[in-house]
Amino acid sequence: MTILYRHLFAGMWLSWALYWWALSRNVKPSVRTESTSSRLLHIVPLMLAVALLWLPHVPIPVLGERFVPLAAWPFWVSAAFTLAGLLFSVWARVHLGSNWSGVVTVKEDHELIQSGPYGIVRHPIYTGLLLAFAGSALARGEWRGILAVVIVLWAFWRKLCTEERWMRERFGSAYQSY
Repeated sequence: MTILYRHLFAGMWLSWALYWWALSRNVKPSVRTESTSSRLLHIVPLMLAVALLWLPHVPIPVLGERFVPLAAWPFWVSAAFTLAGLLFSVWARVHLGSNWSGVVTVKEDHELIQSGPYGIVRHPIYTGLLLAFAGSALARGEWRGILAVVIVLWAFWRKLCTEERWMRERFGSAYQSY
């Protein structure tokens, strides 16, 4: 199961990352961008969460203990969650089109997108990625996965609070209604 975990989940995440990178080129110019220090406050925790999930061992023994049995059903449920989360985030990214950015920005001629996945949840990229991280954590089956998901949740929450503030400033009552 460990070899399959490494290859299946690494393949899903790598495919997602390559696709994400390929789409990152065709975006509108930014008129406002978050500072490097602000960006690091969500990038560094995300890197820590990734390390918790993918390192073979962690130095704190309790984090390496299992919270789900080593069996096929949690693995395949986890794979389905991870895939669904990654696909949902891709759908949201495609739907955003040239308004997307990996950092908190306001774009030239920024549009308020409220359809597609944005008609279902307010932050579908974060929602999809959180589901994908939760699926990967469940597949790992160790307490460090739970810690990784909590860290991801905190990092996304911090980033989306900044985005929310900027979108309220940019779109006013239209964003409040959304």
